[in-house]
Amino acid sequence: MSLVAFLGAIETGLLYGFLSLGVYLSFRVLKFPDLTVDGSFPLGAAVVATLITQGVNPWVATVVAMVAGALAGLCTAILSVRFNILNLLASILTMIALYSINLRVMGRPNVPLLNQPTLFDGLETVLPIWAILLIGLGLTKLAIDFFLTSDIGLAMRATGMNPIMASAQGIYTNRLILLGMAMSNALAALSGALFAQVNGFADVALGVGTVVVGLATVILGEAIFPSRTVRWATLAVILGCLIYRLVIAMALNADFLGLRAQDLNLVTAIIVVLALVLPQANLLARFKR
Repeated sequence: MSLVAFLGAIETGLLYGFLSLGVYLSFRVLKFPDLTVDGSFPLGAAVVATLITQGVNPWVATVVAMVAGALAGLCTAILSVRFNILNLLASILTMIALYSINLRVMGRPNVPLLNQPTLFDGLETVLPIWAILLIGLGLTKLAIDFFLTSDIGLAMRATGMNPIMASAQGIYTNRLILLGMAMSNALAALSGALFAQVNGFADVALGVGTVVVGLATVILGEAIFPSRTVRWATLAVILGCLIYRLVIAMALNADFLGLRAQDLNLVTAIIVVLALVLPQANLLARFKR
């Protein structure tokens, strides 16, 4: 694998790191099977691309994209909490609706950002894009760590672990689910907004398989770097995202394997299966001893 391919994989891994942290909040902290990210990721890209092409400041456009993603997460949470729709079904309904909303926002399936300003324009002269993303992702990780160890964060974690017990202790579990889902999808939309600005386009099909990628990185990180603390768990998620992208890049660049870009989902499925099976096989071997 060439240096260019290596740096490209690192850059993509850092871009998707925000998404992976969002998936970690919904799937691991809240125990909420959320497929909304398949719609909120391209929603962030659609909003930021549309606003930038209309002359809006890229920083403002990115914040608006995060707000749009948070609203998408709130819709899923409201369907689940207020209307008692199954979590998975609620997220599927929102995801389906977001496809049409994304088309409405962009007005067409694809919006190019060539020769348009991005939030990297001023910073790129000082640091490479991957370094900027690394700093931003690191600050986001620290913010999530601080939140999850605060009183509200501990209450949210209790809600995910045992909602009945948490409710009996006077915790407003429904409100925390709303907050957690908003945060999760805001991070997914942020990931999509940054992806669009780095790659120079937004497409309505960007979100296909996004939740699978997010879950793959979370599972891979937890399998390689098991942890009992929040700080190490979020770090494991980020490292899992980087390792996942490096493995994908190596697999697609290995000529003897004969893999192509269309085999990405196949490689992803194999990585997830290995991440799930290998730890169990190791435990089984220890048990037999």
